[in-house]
Amino acid sequence: MTSTIDPPHPPGFRARRGLNWVSIGLLYTSFYMCRYNFAIANKSISEEFHFSKEQMGYIITTVMLAYGCGQIINGLLTDRIGGKRAMLIGAAGTVLGNLAFGTASFWGLLPLFVVIRGIDQYSQAFGAPGMIKINAAWFRPKERGRFAGIFGFMINLGRFGINWLGPALLGGFAFLGMLQVPPLHWRWLFWVPAGIATVVGLVFAFVVKETPEEAGFPKVNPEDASKDEITAPLKDVFRAIAGNRVVWIVALAYACTGPVRQAVDQWFPRFLQDVHHVDLDSGRFALIGFMLPLVASLGSLLSGYISDVVFGGRRAPVAAGLYFLETTLILTAAQFHSANAAIVFLILISLTANATHSILGTAAAMDIGGAKMAGFASGLIDSFQYFGASLAGMVLGGLLDKSWDYYFYFMAPFGIIGGLLMVSILGKVSLAKPAK
Repeated sequence: MTSTIDPPHPPGFRARRGLNWVSIGLLYTSFYMCRYNFAIANKSISEEFHFSKEQMGYIITTVMLAYGCGQIINGLLTDRIGGKRAMLIGAAGTVLGNLAFGTASFWGLLPLFVVIRGIDQYSQAFGAPGMIKINAAWFRPKERGRFAGIFGFMINLGRFGINWLGPALLGGFAFLGMLQVPPLHWRWLFWVPAGIATVVGLVFAFVVKETPEEAGFPKVNPEDASKDEITAPLKDVFRAIAGNRVVWIVALAYACTGPVRQAVDQWFPRFLQDVHHVDLDSGRFALIGFMLPLVASLGSLLSGYISDVVFGGRRAPVAAGLYFLETTLILTAAQFHSANAAIVFLILISLTANATHSILGTAAAMDIGGAKMAGFASGLIDSFQYFGASLAGMVLGGLLDKSWDYYFYFMAPFGIIGGLLMVSILGKVSLAKPAK
């Protein structure tokens, strides 16, 4: 009988993996600074060019659909070209896209904003499959839930950054306590993160190794592909992953994470500004700007740890509980009408949405795909999150043009559906043998 106890890693392995992971995580963090800058700039863009909420929603919906399609296509390509190349392509695309979006402010044409942001976010869709593919080769199955939690933290580090940097750029700030930077046009919310992503991308290019073998260590998962088989023919990858019933159920559940997560992330600054008259440079906005990514990180870490340790690598029981809790919080939030209550409930809803985001899109994808096919598994599953999230653009924007009363009620059904889907596969999203 095969032992279930994993052998210890060789000396120096954890330190080298940590260096690898920090470099990968920081690059993905910079992607998020180049993504969530739009939410901070939403009201400024809308007021400057007289765009309605539905028109701003066109940009959001295009972003989500482009990113979702990119996850499928780019996830498949990532299993062919490797995770490192994929992430570098994504970095180059989002840098150029953010520079172009800021420059488009000189014309103010909605179709131009839509096209540029769509291309930008399609490029970013190389990021998650690339990151997951690299780390699937560096982490064992029983380490992946906790890795997913760390992944959630790195995502939210980017949100910490832009939630602080964005208002500072718009309101002005003192640099190093000496140089006073005046309030800047919203275009700088796109140019500055692009510069940060450029610097981090250069570090990533020199530091990151695709597999432990490239860094001089043995592979950590003997059942996974060998070094020479870390990539796979596209038709084999597609057949193995797309033919897996569990993949589709997880993907459909993940589609229910997207509308809630993006309804909060894309619209919370505008919601607080329009409904509760909270300024971006106020203490209350600083509080939620700090707390949203903090609790999202804690939710990711805790859900990953519980799924690894308490449920032995099973993701579905944890995800089901989170979805049902999320619905309860959303419906309760709709009954309160103060700024303080809105902030508290937005924080709690973000915790649940980001917890399911990390364990389904990251840990479950690595469980199913293994090192050989994690790129397409994660890309396919994650794409559904963004197909669902597209509803938080035009559809939600159109509802909000009528009344902000629709905000929370829009989110509520998705938690119920996601929870029921996870209940249908309890025990199946676990330490599955990677696809061959």
